[in-house]
Amino acid sequence: MTAMLPPRATMKDVAALAGVSIKTVSNVVTGAVAVREETRTRVESAMAQLDFVPNLSARGLRKGRSGIIAVALPDLASAFSAELVQHIVEAAHERGLAVQIEETASVPEREKELVSRARARLVDGLILNPIRLEDSVLKYADRLPPLVVIGEVEQNRADHVRIDSRRAAADATRHVLSRGATRIAVVGADDDPAAATATSRLRLEGVHDALREAGIARDPALEINPLHWAATGGADAVRTLYERRVAFDAIVAFTDALALGVLHALHERGVSVPGDVIVTGFDDIEFSRFASPALTTIAFERRAVADAALGLLESRIDDRGAAPRGVTLPHRLEERASTQGRPRGYRP
Repeated sequence: MTAMLPPRATMKDVAALAGVSIKTVSNVVTGAVAVREETRTRVESAMAQLDFVPNLSARGLRKGRSGIIAVALPDLASAFSAELVQHIVEAAHERGLAVQIEETASVPEREKELVSRARARLVDGLILNPIRLEDSVLKYADRLPPLVVIGEVEQNRADHVRIDSRRAAADATRHVLSRGATRIAVVGADDDPAAATATSRLRLEGVHDALREAGIARDPALEINPLHWAATGGADAVRTLYERRVAFDAIVAFTDALALGVLHALHERGVSVPGDVIVTGFDDIEFSRFASPALTTIAFERRAVADAALGLLESRIDDRGAAPRGVTLPHRLEERASTQGRPRGYRP
């Protein structure tokens, strides 16, 4: 004989146990109206005691919404993506939203699939991080659903959250120049318009800005673009510098993952950091603090990216006709041991 499940608790049950009105319970669940802290605590205690689960999806469907958003990032395997996704999911859950995650770098067409889902109202909106405008649905879609772009792709069709990557890369370059470096290698550099990512283009422009200010000519032999922006790519880039037999006294890497590979390859070669060569990264992932030596890097708040993107997306869902808006978040140079010294330089 099958056991009967107990009936599911309702808002009416919660209200009775907490000694409040059903409307007050609804206000606590939705956050639509401020509720006194003492009352909120009493209601939340009653919900926990009754194992009450609010039916957010039904409420959303009555409003023509699914309560789900999609987030598409280029490389889910990277530490930066993992940290960013964690903050987006956390911030979305605080807003009562569920999140679908997709990876798009190797298959840009997946953006089109997400747009189709949004048009079919399977998701309410999208947060996209395209690596190139040329490959993105932003360039080709006639009518975009509620959508927010994060990252460096420059466009004016959708709301946008970014940091100033060009200025940040210039700041990192100015920092190593201030330490006395004059032969600055760049790992992640690619100015080929047909192949370069938006990130590579902007950060390389920032390096060139700082070099021009210092009166130092660009040396293409010092600019390396690994095929894969990961630690293995950074290590391969250093080996390429060795093969080119060029002198250098600093390396500006366009991600921390690349910089970690750089540190490893220099150590293998017996090159001291920061004694011989100083190194900077970009993104301030958790690993950068625990590298040996700890990595100087460009830092910015991942939670601020998540909050800004979700705020813009919710506004766009409510008002699809508003003009696109952009938010540029602050960055800072996080100085650590990898640049604390005047480098002697590496000579082949």
